[in-house]
Amino acid sequence: MHILNENTDNWNRREMLTRCGMGMGMLALADLARSEAATTSNTASLATAQHKPHHEATAKQVVHLFMNGGPSHVDTFDPKPLLTRFHGKPLPNPALPTERKTGGALGSPFKFKKYGQSGTEVSELFSQTAEHVDDMCVIRSMHADIPNHEPSLMLMNCGDNTLPRPSFGSWVNYGLGSLNENLPGFVVLCPNGFPVVGPKNWRSAFLPGAYQGTHIDTKQTRVSSLVENITNPQEPDRQRKQLDLLQSMNSRHLDNRGHDPNLEARIQSYELAYRMQFEASDVFDLSKEPKYIHDMYGDGLQGRQLMITRRLLERGVRFIQAWHSGGQEWDNHSGIEPALRRLCGMWDQPIAAFLTDLKQRGMLDSTLVLWGGEFGRTPVAELPNLDGRDHNHYGFSTWLAGGGVKGGHVHGATDETGFAAQDNKVHVHDLHATMLHLLGLDHERLTYRYAGRDFRLTDVHGRVVKEILA
Repeated sequence: MHILNENTDNWNRREMLTRCGMGMGMLALADLARSEAATTSNTASLATAQHKPHHEATAKQVVHLFMNGGPSHVDTFDPKPLLTRFHGKPLPNPALPTERKTGGALGSPFKFKKYGQSGTEVSELFSQTAEHVDDMCVIRSMHADIPNHEPSLMLMNCGDNTLPRPSFGSWVNYGLGSLNENLPGFVVLCPNGFPVVGPKNWRSAFLPGAYQGTHIDTKQTRVSSLVENITNPQEPDRQRKQLDLLQSMNSRHLDNRGHDPNLEARIQSYELAYRMQFEASDVFDLSKEPKYIHDMYGDGLQGRQLMITRRLLERGVRFIQAWHSGGQEWDNHSGIEPALRRLCGMWDQPIAAFLTDLKQRGMLDSTLVLWGGEFGRTPVAELPNLDGRDHNHYGFSTWLAGGGVKGGHVHGATDETGFAAQDNKVHVHDLHATMLHLLGLDHERLTYRYAGRDFRLTDVHGRVVKEILA
């Protein structure tokens, strides 16, 4: 497949020539190195070129709504009446080990009811979002590996708990290319600083730097503040001449140093930044949206984020992450009732508006929307306050909408207490494999040769969850 096979072929040739020893073999290797340097000197074209998928795709773009910190599934999308019956008492089945000391069951203070023709039960916290359950597939049997934020964030974003790996968005852009050469293919909307482990969540690692995420601090409201240095006092023609001179000097600098992917990525970023100055100034200008759209999304930060998200989708950005904020506000170890009312209240109307907006514009069918965090919360109360929940990687919920998923469908289940995934379990690797499948990519074939090995997002794991495909 396009660049995937080329990388493998080039490595095989390098390996053969290296083993030939000195003499003609090394001369041939030098020629090959120059050829590869010329190829990689066009990283920008790799990043912006479109590539054929492995098979027919139902989704072209991805939006990941990231509730960093770990939202409680038993208070949002996985009702557990048994917790109310055993509130304050030991669970009827042995509790699993938790990261912190925990006590008896903590019944959800929120009411659940059935929505849509499917009758999917959703908490009152997401009553507006729940009006779209017939377009959503709720997965109640997610599970991860470790009950800590850092490794779980890395697993959810990069497919590995600890080792430096490319992020999901980087893999998607590597496999499919960009739909708009004037904007980054992977945009990260995150207000108020960075989440835990920061830019590692959207890194490109050993993939070319052009595929990494571009962070935008959506706390800012002015375009000039959203994207630093987006405006230039010079006339466009003069600025173009300046950039051409800079690129010429940088190219000579690169030629003298041979193949250097980091330097190449930095050089190409100047060209992308120039092109962005014209298109980004428009895409982030929400004053161009009519009043009824502003009213539909609401005047909060998350509504503004999702309006920007829809505008980015319209302009062909391939992968967009909308984080709740920097830090980990969904990490509710205490005071979970007021915290969830506030947090879900910030998202419920904007998410409902976003799904409505995409559907009305005919964009939902080709856009895959993912909601969730890095793990869930325990069904038992955390000591000593007994009004919060500890981390829970054994079982949690997420949902997908659009992009070819089976709407109005609930997949899998946790046990009767909500502690662990039990039926039709879905690991994070399975989620990644399935989302890649919807994008037309075979997770076992989407590989990149690095350090003598073919790497992939799902490592040596993952299966496509065919039961959730429409």
